[in-house]
Amino acid sequence: MGRLRNLLLYAVILGIGAAVVYLVVEQGRTMEVGPAVKVAQQTGSGGWEHFSLTYRENLTHPLAKLLLQILTIIITARILGYVCKKIGLPSVVGEIAAGIFLGPSFLAHYFPDYSSFLFPPESLGNLQFLSQIGLILFMFVVGMELDLNVVRKGAHEAVLVSHSSIVIPFTLGVGLSFFLYEKFVPHAIAFLPFALFMGIAMSITAFPVLARIVQERGLSRTHVGGLAITCAAVDDITAWCLLAAVIAIVKAGTIVSSLWTIALAICYVAFMLALVRPFLKRLGDVYADRESLSKPVVALFFVILLLSAYASEVIGIHALFGAFLAGVIMPANVGFRNIFIDKVEDVALVLLLPLFFVYTGLRTQIGLLNDPGLWKWTGVIVAVAVAGKFFGSALPARALGNTWRDSLMLGALMNTRGLMELVVLNIGFDLGVLSSEIFAMMVIMALVTTVMTGPSLSLIERLMPLRRKSPELLDAEERKFKVLVPFGDPQRGRSMVRIAHAFVRRNEKAHITAMHLSPSTQLNQFNLAERERESFAPVRAEQKKMSITLETVFKATQDIDKELVEVANNGQYDRPSWAWAAASTKAP
Repeated sequence: MGRLRNLLLYAVILGIGAAVVYLVVEQGRTMEVGPAVKVAQQTGSGGWEHFSLTYRENLTHPLAKLLLQILTIIITARILGYVCKKIGLPSVVGEIAAGIFLGPSFLAHYFPDYSSFLFPPESLGNLQFLSQIGLILFMFVVGMELDLNVVRKGAHEAVLVSHSSIVIPFTLGVGLSFFLYEKFVPHAIAFLPFALFMGIAMSITAFPVLARIVQERGLSRTHVGGLAITCAAVDDITAWCLLAAVIAIVKAGTIVSSLWTIALAICYVAFMLALVRPFLKRLGDVYADRESLSKPVVALFFVILLLSAYASEVIGIHALFGAFLAGVIMPANVGFRNIFIDKVEDVALVLLLPLFFVYTGLRTQIGLLNDPGLWKWTGVIVAVAVAGKFFGSALPARALGNTWRDSLMLGALMNTRGLMELVVLNIGFDLGVLSSEIFAMMVIMALVTTVMTGPSLSLIERLMPLRRKSPELLDAEERKFKVLVPFGDPQRGRSMVRIAHAFVRRNEKAHITAMHLSPSTQLNQFNLAERERESFAPVRAEQKKMSITLETVFKATQDIDKELVEVANNGQYDRPSWAWAAASTKAP
């Protein structure tokens, strides 16, 4: 009865409202004057034509076009990134490939009508500005992921190796520019800006991609992994300072006239380090957890980021340097950086950064390399880039006493360029320093050097395996009953360890290993140790309670199922035990 009464009341309200609206509209029509178009009176073909026209206008509206572009870009980047992850390549390779796929090198070449509809020239301005916002947020995250304490601890060895890995490829890049200048550079560009940009482009290492590879290969706790992270951090800081100076020189025209810009940049950096950084540190000590980090506080940090980017852009050293520096001076408090990186990273990496890849792809015209001679020069650029970065890192590391295995692995890691290279190339292209042909060649170089990192590491590990254990030790290990307990949820891991111990507690030779695999996309340098500590806290508590011997393994990976099988097989665990325990890796 109550429901019927409510329905009747609802119908009465709607009826009265509709009647009042109808009367007001009819009365209002009596006031119309002039040749007003009365859409409501259009009938037949005229009404359909009006609908079709409105529909076409909606399809081509700038906002609708931008939303369709973003949808296409994100879906394509995710698909190709997933494919690359499955074949063991960094997902950034797939995202770069997505940009090239959607650009004139493929989509516009084979489907020109659809390409002109999806990416008309007048819409690229919106795409460019959105991608620049994504880059600013990304460079902010890169700056926050740099742990300056790690840099200080390994400064002596890392600075020598890192600076060698900049000086050597920089020199080779400047030398190569001598042979490329007359053939490919626009006439209005002097030799000095081109040579400096080629040197910088050859010197870049992609710190974020390198950090992900180190995590996924389980190198974080090894000497070569720590050295690579430190060298890449020093490399990033040095390279971006050099790039800021090069941009100042390019915009000013000569080194002498750029001194004012460089002086302003030095004052800006000193102000950020001496005054802003201590202020942010005090804020970070107070607001170091999610409860206290309120929206006004988050807004304040974003204001500082945008002011820093704005100041560096006005000075003339590019907004990205300001965003990077803002990230570096953020509070070193691990809890604060974890929270803030999580807030920014998903929006920057998932939504906005793919726009930059596609915008780069739209500017990359591989079809311009339509002559065997151009591909020869592309090969030369790739060879110089690999030789400069690989040997420029490996040989100094070997000279400092590292093994050939570690030195070559360091060289392979430092040769990773990825997104950072594209950022530098786009800056050079925007300034008119790089021609379309050189830009396309350098994008191919960035893609090749990023792709080859994983296979190079695998080849080095295969050719130079770690020293094997003695036969006596191997024999003793083989006699052990080895149980692998992989888990996803920490509480479930605790239960699985308790069950495993119940099965083997009477076997004195039993050996239990608890393993937690975490998606590498959810980890960064600041939350790696914290995530490991949180993952094993319940397991450690159970170990202490039961007084058992337990080994723990924590790994970041792109493919959890594949990694689980490889660890289990390579560790020679007793198959029924680890297969039975594998069910614990599934989410509850």
